[in-house]
Amino acid sequence: MIHGKKVVAIIPARFASTRFPGKPLVDLGGKPMIQRTYERVKSVDGFDRIVVATDDQRIFDAATAFGAEVMLTSETHLTGTDRCAEVLSRLGEAVDYVINIQGDEPFIEPEQLKEVAAGFSSGAPILTLIKKITDQETLFNVNTPKVICDSEGHALYFSRQTIPFLRGVEPSDWLKKHTFYKHIGLYAYRADILPGLSALKPTSLELAESLEQLRWVQNGIRIKAIETQFETVGIDSPADLEKIQKMGLI
Repeated sequence: MIHGKKVVAIIPARFASTRFPGKPLVDLGGKPMIQRTYERVKSVDGFDRIVVATDDQRIFDAATAFGAEVMLTSETHLTGTDRCAEVLSRLGEAVDYVINIQGDEPFIEPEQLKEVAAGFSSGAPILTLIKKITDQETLFNVNTPKVICDSEGHALYFSRQTIPFLRGVEPSDWLKKHTFYKHIGLYAYRADILPGLSALKPTSLELAESLEQLRWVQNGIRIKAIETQFETVGIDSPADLEKIQKMGLI
C-alpha cells in the first residue's frame, strides 16, 4: 500500500503497433520488453497488484511464463486507459488508484512511480509526470508532446507543437528565454473516475493532435502534473531500439 491507498499498477501491452509491430515481445538483452517493464514496476514496494493487460495471446503467454498476473482484454480498445478500465472492472475489489505504465517503457525509473504516487494526497482525479526540456531537438520534436500548466500545476494544454510560442524571439534562443516542459506518458487515475474516462468519446482536440489526454482536458477533467528530474527512454520504433543498444542500456 502506497501512502495509505490501495493501488493497482496496470501495464497495457498490445501487439499491433503501426511503427513497431510486436514491440512488447522484442528481445532486450535476453528478456522480452514487457518483462523488463514489469520488473521495473515490481521493484517498487506498495502496489497491491501488478497486472499486464493485453489483447494478444502471444503477449499473454510470454507474461505468464515470467510469472506476471495477466488479463486478456478486448481487442476493440483504442487506448491504454480503456484497457485499464476493463481490468479495474474485473478485479472485484475496492481500489483507490490505478497507475498506467506503458508496456514499452522498459527503462522507466522506479523513482518516477514513487513521484506520481506521492501526488495521491492531492486527491487529483488524474496525475502525470512532466520534465523540463533542456535541448533543441526535444523542444521542436513533434513526437515529444509538450505541456503548459496553471499556477497550481494542473495541465492547461498538451501539444506536439512547441508551446508556448515565443513571439519576437528566434527559435534558437527559446530555451534561454522560457522554461518548457515535455510530457511523460505515465498516468495515475483515481479509481472512481476511471470508468467515466473510458466512456468519453474522442474530442476534436484529441483527434487533431492524436493525444488522448486532450480528451480529458477538453471535458474539464483536471490533470495534476508532477515535475520529475528523471529521464525516460521510450522505444517507439526499431530505430529507437538500435539507439538504446548503442547507448549500452541492454
